[in-house]
Amino acid sequence: MNTSDTIPAALAATAARLPSGEALVDGPVRLTWPELHQRVLGRAAWFAERGIRRGDRVAICAPNSYHWVIAALGASAAGAALVPINTRFTGPEMRDVITRSAARALVVADNFLGVDRLAEIGDARPEVVLRIPTDWTDLTGEFDTAVEPDDLADILFTSGTTGRSKGAMTSHRRTLGVAGAWAERAGLTPEDRYLVINPFFHSFGYKAGILAAVLGGSTIVPQATFDPVRTMELIETERITVLPGAPTIFQVLLDHPERAAHDLSSLRVAVTGAATVPVPLIERMRSDLGLETVLTAYGLTEAVVATMCHAGDDPVTVATTCGSAAAGFEVRIADTGEVLLRGPNTMLGYLDDPEATAEAIDADGWLHTGDAGELDERGYLRITDRIKDMYICGGFNVYPAEVEQVLARLPGVTESAVIGVPDDRLGEVGAAYVVRSDDGTALSEEDVLAHCEANLANYKRPRRVEFVNALPRNASGKVLKRMLRVDGEEAP
Repeated sequence: MNTSDTIPAALAATAARLPSGEALVDGPVRLTWPELHQRVLGRAAWFAERGIRRGDRVAICAPNSYHWVIAALGASAAGAALVPINTRFTGPEMRDVITRSAARALVVADNFLGVDRLAEIGDARPEVVLRIPTDWTDLTGEFDTAVEPDDLADILFTSGTTGRSKGAMTSHRRTLGVAGAWAERAGLTPEDRYLVINPFFHSFGYKAGILAAVLGGSTIVPQATFDPVRTMELIETERITVLPGAPTIFQVLLDHPERAAHDLSSLRVAVTGAATVPVPLIERMRSDLGLETVLTAYGLTEAVVATMCHAGDDPVTVATTCGSAAAGFEVRIADTGEVLLRGPNTMLGYLDDPEATAEAIDADGWLHTGDAGELDERGYLRITDRIKDMYICGGFNVYPAEVEQVLARLPGVTESAVIGVPDDRLGEVGAAYVVRSDDGTALSEEDVLAHCEANLANYKRPRRVEFVNALPRNASGKVLKRMLRVDGEEAP
């Protein structure tokens, strides 16, 4: 079999190339690349013994840890496609992903952020369940991996603007293609130590995190949740050199009163994006944190790494653009102003949704991103607006249509419109404009927020609710969300 472009082959190659290199550090757990490889093969054998075969799906709902890395790579080595689940999802959201992906196995945290996720999944529980840490045993062994480069490697679910989540499917070859491009632009080497704060369930943490580190031979240091003091401690004690994350992470570190008490001089490169990045922030990251290289990038679940800056780009370029095409992508701007992408590393399509796939990828192979942008004379991309209504809260995409569908199920709500409004800490948060029904006049802001808390991940929940008599519409009946921003004094 030709396995030169598969995730198991990539791990095996790094283990052979770096026999004494440190691969993974998580508290007392410290593994070399060969040790990590052996544990991954042991976990692959465990999956196989329980009937998981090539082409099956394995879901993971757990925080960043060494368990996640081994379970994910083990599932891949067993020939299964990985289905990461957002740890902030509610029970209904988790059940939806597990059911629609037809996951035959689930790796799940016993308790994270005070939630018993296995209990919330209920009757959607797959036949094979591995609880972390209750059922976890560190296994080693041998396993004869049989995976092809064009086999399905992962299904990453992302909410669509229609309000229904969509599973973006990607092959081993394409997943490694974007991970390798990210590693190359970031300049990852075996001397690097990579603190992965971005959640592993997100492409930024999984593909630009775990897999980029595997390809670069860089040490993976997971952090379950961002805590600025703990982050600074890890940078100091583990001599972290690579620190990607949303702009808010760097802003918090720069402004933290204990920053001067920690030695952060090992930091070499940072990669940020997912929100507007002020030029002064880039300058401070370089001057105050001592970073040699600060990069911004642009991507989406369907493409992951589409553009990325280069080492040596000036602060204005880094802050105001997303860099030039990466991972073999072509980038062009449609007549409508929409950013279009084409290349060898786009998704294969949406799971069980040929209509959405055809809408996203046209007959000429161009992926329609829904973002508006401009290309300068250097070929650097600048995102100017969002054609779709999506906004970004704390580095996570939020699709108002999904929130609006949840609000529609609340008795007393006739209709609603959700928009993103500026927030100093999270970049943007949701504001919901709600029209009450005649029998819903007693409906309060607390009622709406409580309903959202029960049905939506925290980053999707509106932070503010305003009741209005009617939503502004154009002649065709479409809601004019820009008027809500003006009426709400959120527009510039």
